[in-house]
Amino acid sequence: MQPNFLFIITDQQRADHLGCYGNTVVRTPHIDALARRGFRSERFYVANPVCSPNRASIMTGRMPSLHRLRHNGIELSFTETTFPQLLMDAGYRTALNGKSHLQCIHAAPAAYPTPEERLSPEARRPDGGRHGQEQEKTWENDPEHDLDLPYYGFERVRLSIMHADRQQGHWRRWLRQQLPDADKLIGPDNAIPTPEYELVKSRQAWRTQVPEELYPNHWITDETIKSIRDSVHDGKPFFIQCSYPDPHHPFTPPGKYWSMYSPDDIPLPASYGAAHTNPPRQLQWNWDAREAGTGIKNGQPAFACTEREAREAIALNYGTISQIDDGVGRIMAELERLGIADNTVVIFTADHGDLMGDHQMLLKGPLHYQGLIRVPFIWMDPRAATTTDAAARNAASQALLQSTDIGPSVLESAGLARFNGMQGRSVLPLVAGETDGVRESVLVEDDRQRHFYCFETRVRMRSLVTDTHRITINDETEWGELHDLKNDPLELVNLWDDPGARTMRADLVQALARKMI
Repeated sequence: MQPNFLFIITDQQRADHLGCYGNTVVRTPHIDALARRGFRSERFYVANPVCSPNRASIMTGRMPSLHRLRHNGIELSFTETTFPQLLMDAGYRTALNGKSHLQCIHAAPAAYPTPEERLSPEARRPDGGRHGQEQEKTWENDPEHDLDLPYYGFERVRLSIMHADRQQGHWRRWLRQQLPDADKLIGPDNAIPTPEYELVKSRQAWRTQVPEELYPNHWITDETIKSIRDSVHDGKPFFIQCSYPDPHHPFTPPGKYWSMYSPDDIPLPASYGAAHTNPPRQLQWNWDAREAGTGIKNGQPAFACTEREAREAIALNYGTISQIDDGVGRIMAELERLGIADNTVVIFTADHGDLMGDHQMLLKGPLHYQGLIRVPFIWMDPRAATTTDAAARNAASQALLQSTDIGPSVLESAGLARFNGMQGRSVLPLVAGETDGVRESVLVEDDRQRHFYCFETRVRMRSLVTDTHRITINDETEWGELHDLKNDPLELVNLWDDPGARTMRADLVQALARKMI
């Protein structure tokens, strides 16, 4: 009997912001229960620390340099095979509820020039699919706009685009059906006043008036449950993606989740006040900008934060994670009620992390610290998690895994062949306790669509993570990072210019080159 799959993915969530990863403040009992019954990776890394590229790597099992969605602002070509397509072709019901971000959400990608405008032939031509389907303005301005289905292998899609309480797509249309004046509850200008919060001043947080039961996370949980019920009614196995756009900033946890955690009770990350040796230039640049009062805090890139801002962000982040955890509990209860929990594999991960006060920084940017590139990964197969010794054996694997491994693992579990060109590996042997053939390293690619911080050109960066080290280089080759993760787990000491680390640096640069080959 083929198993069902429930794939839960959050947005911009660190691995250590879950109880099962050692966090003693945030309350995540339902996700923790999945980890107790299944396999948990301690070292699961993204292919790229930005939303769209890594989500495309999950769907294709391929690195961004191959599937070509290298940064936000590019759309995944319809010529790329996704593993949900193979599941759908094999008779699985497939559904996506929540965030997709396989296409642009703000503006259309650069149009192909007309023959009259073209100075020379383009390297690639349009692939025939309809792009621009996720643009928020199109959803807002055209009430008839919808997706062409199937969408990258998903037969049913209920979309929620962007973040906080200002999301668009199917959720906003549904919300307006529930409340004709719904737009009066949305956004910082309509928020409940909270002048005591520093992040409110930069509009990185606000206390939304949208009720808990109407907030996007709750709606995504409801839509996921509907997808499960529909699949059971059809009598077919399913692959259902439950994709929460949170806990991404701006932070707007609704109702009780806003005040569930007090910033005053939140400890600062250990690296916040720690001394750094030879910090990377982009980190020092942000510290200097904060001191000079020139730092930009109201956008998407990471910025140097104050102690208060770090505590506020973490507290509000925890509130949103607890709401998501409550949703996971509701979904798991529905699987039990329907009698299919014993044949449903549950996978939990995030598309990338967040600096969350590490090294005095918030949000995400071209800084490959562990909080940004390492995310949670739980694989709970109830058919394999029936004995206490199995759960104990798989409690915390230290093997190096990556987001490209999700697709191959699902396909193998479903008894389907992977497609040619997949770079990821199935985790099933590791789940079964095998240790042969584990990776020696993982590669993290990072190409940015614009200039950042002190970089003189558009950022292009690569990191290699091994059992013991991280090395990071960029196309401004005179400087980089080298960290000893065993002796310096907080990544406070950059050994790049240390004469005693020259041999290690040379060896790792060569290993990075071989990995890229």
